[in-house]
Amino acid sequence: MTPDLDIYRSAKLLIDRHGDDAVIEAAMMADKMLEQGDLDGLATWNRILRAIEELRAGKRPEGAEVN
Repeated sequence: MTPDLDIYRSAKLLIDRHGDDAVIEAAMMADKMLEQGDLDGLATWNRILRAIEELRAGKRPEGAEVN
């Protein structure tokens, strides 16, 4: 399982690169993982998707500081 810090870093990178479309990019990657039957990849992208939504809402779990 990918550590939470890496998930939040990935989410932040997607936000920086894609702005408002970061959620769409993460959802497309999750769909791609599902199509390929990669359930671990799907779970990871779903976590990134949730992290994007949390970061955009101003929520950040303790210990998940990203710059």
